[in-house]
Order: sequence, then structure tokens, then C-alpha cells
Amino acid sequence: MAKKTATKKKTASKKAVKTSAKTSAARKRAAAKTVGKTVEKATPRRPASPRRPKGPAWQWSAVETAAAIRSGAISAVETVEAHLDRMRTVNPKLNAVVVDLSEEALKAAHAADKQRARGGALGLLHGVPITIKENVDYEGRPNFNGVPANKGLIAPSDAPVVRNLKKSGAIVIGLTNTPEFSFRGFTDNPLHGLTINPWDPNITCGGSSGGAGSAVAAGIGTIAHGNDIGGSLRWPAHCNGVATIKPTQGRIPAFNASATAERPMLAHLMSAQGPLARHVADVRLALEAMSQRDPRDPWWVPAPLVGEKPKGPIKVALAKIPEDMEVDPSVTAALLQAADHLERSGYRVSEVEVPDINGVWQTWCDIITNETVVMQEAGMLKVTSEDFHKAWGGMKAKANVLDLKAWMQATAARSGHIRAWQLFFEDYPVVLAPTTVKPTPGPRDDTVSAERVQEIFWGEIRFISAINVLGLPGAVVPVALHDGKPIGVQLIAGRYREDLALDAAAAIEKRAGVLTHRLWERMA
Repeated sequence: MAKKTATKKKTASKKAVKTSAKTSAARKRAAAKTVGKTVEKATPRRPASPRRPKGPAWQWSAVETAAAIRSGAISAVETVEAHLDRMRTVNPKLNAVVVDLSEEALKAAHAADKQRARGGALGLLHGVPITIKENVDYEGRPNFNGVPANKGLIAPSDAPVVRNLKKSGAIVIGLTNTPEFSFRGFTDNPLHGLTINPWDPNITCGGSSGGAGSAVAAGIGTIAHGNDIGGSLRWPAHCNGVATIKPTQGRIPAFNASATAERPMLAHLMSAQGPLARHVADVRLALEAMSQRDPRDPWWVPAPLVGEKPKGPIKVALAKIPEDMEVDPSVTAALLQAADHLERSGYRVSEVEVPDINGVWQTWCDIITNETVVMQEAGMLKVTSEDFHKAWGGMKAKANVLDLKAWMQATAARSGHIRAWQLFFEDYPVVLAPTTVKPTPGPRDDTVSAERVQEIFWGEIRFISAINVLGLPGAVVPVALHDGKPIGVQLIAGRYREDLALDAAAAIEKRAGVLTHRLWERMA
């Protein structure tokens, strides 16, 4: 027994030695592998080249362009040169950009690239090419506002919206066309001439930000600045197949130091600065850049850009159209298509009558017309063309003449209208409404007759102009093409709830697509 036990112990000992040797060898192999891996990991790899978006740089969105410049996928100089080349190619036919700032833009682009190379702080729109409407102050240049007589109005400083865009890093490549005193819905003037719609020369590019809309649709700049007192952002967005937001009054600061007098109160309260762009995301980005504080505007409000989200599903009111407005079937189809896109995105859409759209529009017309007659008309008529006289005469004819008491009653009625709409938004946070109820008119339709002007403003774009007197945010997004021409819809939300209007616009865009891609195929 003792011998057997000893033999077993020797055998076990030999096995243990063998096992130990195997384990040791395995450990050595594992250690060698680990060392190899460690060495491999420690060897620096060449960083992957930043990816450029697809297509030519002038076709990229502002969001893509800003990201590409920030990552080093493209330089600001190359980006600006691409947009300047595009401008030289298409602008001679369009007459959208009327002041070429190529030299200044390239200097700014070189400076932007140097700043990035130094590791300096970069703004939201660092190196991104944009345009500015020629009716706000641009330092050192005349604020023509479509009027040759304004050549002496040299801007001593940039307007707040220009300053904010530049502070964000944006690079201005040109100034865009506007009608005389920006008072028409059609972009034409004796100084620069007619701006053409890139989709079709036989329809208007809209106004007064018609140059802005035409330029950005055609690929000149990623964002176009404009402004809106009676539809001057939303109407050109519809006509040119791009997106926009007319912000709540006070969202974006405004002031022109070149002006010879302060603007009257209601004109200021009904006017708003804003962006036009091909993508809703770009509109949102530009809104953030434009909205920074400027002490020169006493009406600026530091409201948050994003508010509390309503409990879902969000109810949308598809606005019932007044019986006296004749609606083209193409517009009805576009509204229903937009409603379907929203439904598929989780919204709940119901056709509902909105609060007194007719009374709201008439209040807008009465206030703006009477204020203009008292404060500006005589001076404007002295220096403007016959076309301006015709268009202004048509707008004025639809307004009631107000004495002082009636004026006070009209301004009081404005408060009542705003209250009614604010209460309406408690149930329906977003309103889906038409931009126009008719196909886009010809390039100079407002010079045909006073009756035609009234027909356009009252009978066709009533849902656009009415919103200005309420000071509410309104977005426009393209939905479809009819006979090759774009149709957009309007999305209205409560005060300082641009986010809700843009969310709904983005939901529509996601399903409808970005229409300007089809435009570029046609232009090519």
C-alpha cells in the first residue's frame, strides 16, 4: 500500500509539473500577445479625413456647411468661392443679388480659416456664406431700400441682425433686391430692376424679400436674410419653394442708424426680421444666430428659443377658409397633403375655424395704411415710380380712413385679436393655413390695377398679412409642385413658440422633401 501511495504521489507530481509548464507556456504566449496588442494600440494611427457632404459645396445646407468647415473637411475660402461661382453663373439671369460683395467676402473667409487654424472660438455659422436684404443697414454702404433717392443714407454701422450674423461667423457674399421702400409684394424697382423667380420667369419671386428668396433657392448662399411686415418673408418663401420663419415681434432685434426718423409704433410692432433657407434646420440655426441681444432695439425680448412641449399628440387646426375666398384645387391638395404628413408624424389634425381671420386682416390693413399715410406717404410718393404709386394706391383703397378715435379703437382691437388667438392656441398649439389660395401670379401683377392689388392681398394672401398684426410666429415650408411651380403652407404658433411652428414644418419637410433639388436639376 505504501509503495502504491508513493507511486501515485510521484505520478501526481509529474502531472503537476507538466500542467505547471503548460500553464507557464500559455501565460508567456498570452503575455506576448498582450504585449503585441499593447504595442499595436500604442502606435499612432493616421486620423481619418473629415468627410465632405455629397455634391458641390453650394448645394450643401447651412448645417452641413458649418460642420464641414468646423471639421476641416473644407475651408471657408473654398466654400465662399463655390458660392461666388454659383452667383456668377445664375445671378445675371435672376437679378437677385444686386450688390456683389465678393472681395469683402473672400477677405472674411481667409480670416475665418486663420481663426480656425489658431484654435479660436468658432460661431454657429463660422465661414457659412449668406446674403442680406438691401433694406437694413450694412456699414459703409447706402441703405437704398429700392429707392435711388436714398443714395445719401450711408449706414454708420451694421443693423443688429447683420451684426449678429457676422458675430456668429457668417460671411456676407451679397445684398439682395427689394421693391421701393419694401412696400410691394413683387420685387422690382427703378434702381436695380426686376428680380426673376428661378422656377419660372412668368411668375413673381414675391416680395418684399424677393431677391432673398430667389437667391437662396437658386443656390446663392445657404441662408438669406429678409424681413416681414405684411408677408415679406413668407410670400417669397412660398413663391420660390424655400422655408422661412417670421418670428414673434421682439425675437430678433432691429434698428437702422441711417434712418432719418424713428419708425412709428405699430409699424415696428408688426415687423420682424428673419431667415429664408432651403432646409427647415437651416432656418432654425439662423434664427438662433439672429436672435442675440442688441441694446439698440428697446422691443427685443430675451425669450427662450425652445418652450415646454405640449402634451401629445399635438393638435393642429387646419384653418377653415372663408367662403368669399375662391380656393384653387392645387392649394386644397397641398393643404391636405401637408395635413396627412403631420398626421403620419404623430400630430392630430382637425379642420377648425380660426378666430376672426377677416377682422384680423382688416385691422392690419387699417393700422398700417393709416400710419403710413400720416407718417410716410407724402415723402415716399415724391421719390417713387408710377408702379409704386399704382401698387400703393391699390393697398390703400381697401383700408378704412381712421380719425384719432378710430385709430385708438383699431389699436385696442388688435389686443383683443391677439388674446383670442392666444386662447385658441391653448387647444390647438399649431395652425395649418394657406399662404395663398391661388396659383402664384405674374411678376408685376400689382401694377395691373388697384382692383388687382386688392384681389391679391385680400382675396389670395389674407392668411399671410393678417398674422403680422398679431405679432405671431409663422413658418412656411414647401409641400409640392403644381405645373412645375412650388406651393408652400403656413404654420402658425403662439407668441415666442417658433419652435412649435418649425417642428411642424420639419415634419412636413421630412416627407415632402427639399424641393430646390428638383429646381437645380431643371436649371442645369
